[in-house]
Amino acid sequence: MADFPTYAQILADGFSESFDPSVERTDMERGVPKQRMINSQVLVKLSATVFFRSSDDVAAFESWYFDTIKRIGWFQMKHPRTGAEITARFEGGSIGSLSPLAPNFFIASRNLVMEYMR
Repeated sequence: MADFPTYAQILADGFSESFDPSVERTDMERGVPKQRMINSQVLVKLSATVFFRSSDDVAAFESWYFDTIKRIGWFQMKHPRTGAEITARFEGGSIGSLSPLAPNFFIASRNLVMEYMR
């Protein structure tokens, strides 16, 4: 399995984490609503900004995306918050749009969403 590239730095600024708790809630005529778990695992979404220090890193990331994981593949990475090793993929196979932070994309970033099962 592929590893998330080390040259693609995930920034703390713009990072967020969310998940659907996978809980069914049933309102009752009287009393508190009942709740039950639907699934034992939940799909966690990590929204992040990935920073590239050179135009070569931008090109290498796109090559990794198209040729190594083939847009929809799973990859290993360290969770940005916990440091735990996770197996993730890009939500919908999308890596978001590339934004230049310097002329000629010498420094650039992408806002993307990754997902994994917890």
